This record gives sequence, C-alpha cells and structure tokens, in this order.
Amino acid sequence: MPKVEINNDDQPIRLFKSEFLEFFTHISPIAVLIIWVPIVIFFLIQGISLSNQRYFFIPFAFLLGSFFWTLAEYILHRFLFHFHPRNKTQERIAFLFHGIHHSQPKIKTRLVMPPIVSIPLASIFWLLFTLIFNGLFGLPAWSGPIFSGFITGYIVYDMMHYATHHFPMRNGVWKWLKRHHMQHHYKDPGLQFGVSSPLWDYVFSTMLKEK
Repeated sequence: MPKVEINNDDQPIRLFKSEFLEFFTHISPIAVLIIWVPIVIFFLIQGISLSNQRYFFIPFAFLLGSFFWTLAEYILHRFLFHFHPRNKTQERIAFLFHGIHHSQPKIKTRLVMPPIVSIPLASIFWLLFTLIFNGLFGLPAWSGPIFSGFITGYIVYDMMHYATHHFPMRNGVWKWLKRHHMQHHYKDPGLQFGVSSPLWDYVFSTMLKEK
C-alpha cells in the first residue's frame, strides 16, 4: 500500500460518483453482528448435528478456528490490505481497499469490513476448511465449529478495530492493544499488523522497536 497523508476531516472522502457504489463503502459495526452472529450459531449447530452425540471436540474445534483467525488476520492485513501496487490502477485499488482507512482513520463508518469484502473472503475460508477437514482428514463434523470459531475471531477483530479508534481503552491489556494499533497508523504502517492479537507480529518480527 502506498504511503497516504492523514486527513482528520470529519467529512468522509467520497470514493465513487455513484450513490449506489458509495453506499457499500460505509458500514456500521452493528451490521457485522447482525450478519455474522447467526452464521456462527448456524455452523455450531451444524457441527453438533454431525457429531453423533460426541460433543467433546466442539469446544476444541471452535478454539482452533479462533486461533486460525489470528493468523488469517495477520496475513490479510499485511499482504492483502498492504500490498504494494505496481501501477496507477493498483494504487487506486489499494486506496479503495485499505488506503482510505489510513487516510481517514477516524471515520466511524469505514472501520469494519464491508460485507461485499467479508462475505467472499469468508466463503473462501469455508471452502478451505471443508476441503481440509472433510476431504483430507475425513472429519466433516469439525468444519462447522472450526468455521464458527473463525468467524467469531473475525467479529472480535472488527469490534476491537472499531474500539481502538473510538473507545478510550485506558486500562490494562485494552490500553496496550489500542497503543499497538495506533502505532501502526501513526508511526509505521509497515509494522504491527495484528489488531485483536499481537501474536504473529512477535512471530514474524513486525513489532515496532521501541527506542
């Protein structure tokens, strides 16, 4: 992602001339809960229904999916959202995809992932989990709770991202997470890609080195 100038104007930058397209660039965090919480519940129930009353693996599979999300969050943020464009068209795409958020980090309706992006990404991961756990390992009952945990991780990420920009978060780990993400915005956008967890920043040495 090319370097962008921070714009603290309260008026959102318009991205499209079309009112229809512009509408999809704004989303409330409540919409994330409305769309994704029922999906979390659905896939948990699916896993339970396929478990033959052997429920012991459900919590483990759910937690495994949540853990998978932390890695996906890091990879998506570092390599997709911050990809390095090679021409003007790619620069435009990079700005639309994530640069707009770095340009206007305080705009409330551009802090969570729009469904036009999150739904296709979630579909890809669901297909991946199905291929691995149904096809490769022969564990069809695992795909549902793993995906449910994965989406729960995504929800936590989106809510945490919104909170780091608009909630005080003055104490303990919350204060630390807010500072971690603000340093990504205001000190070095090429570091500290984790929002809900700094784990992979430590693993892949993308933590900001304090002077």
